[in-house]
Amino acid sequence: MDPGPDRPVVLVVDDDRIVADTRTAILTGWGYAVMTAYNAECALEMARRNPPKVLVSSLNLNRINGADMARAIQSRSPDCQVILLSGLAESESLIADARGAGCNFTLLRKPVHPNDLHALLPEIRH
Repeated sequence: MDPGPDRPVVLVVDDDRIVADTRTAILTGWGYAVMTAYNAECALEMARRNPPKVLVSSLNLNRINGADMARAIQSRSPDCQVILLSGLAESESLIADARGAGCNFTLLRKPVHPNDLHALLPEIRH
């Protein structure tokens, strides 16, 4: 994938394929270069090969939670903006732990309206 200099790469991660594919379609329609992963392990490999500008991920993933995955991605790509999505109340403690470790994550409550997500994304230069 060659996103070009004006198209920030966004990595979308969700273990619900329909949700991940819907977010990918929305972000692609907005002009972003999007990579999609359906689990944290694949996301980590994708981010290693092509570091994203933005990570948009469910916080509640199987095996590796979204906060731990995001910390690993930010350790390699410190400028990666992280947006985590969750509908669970206990998500605040995971985010607080990550922030305590020096990570700067944004948490959006599910269901997320596309406009709320769009407001957090870097602008695309035309």
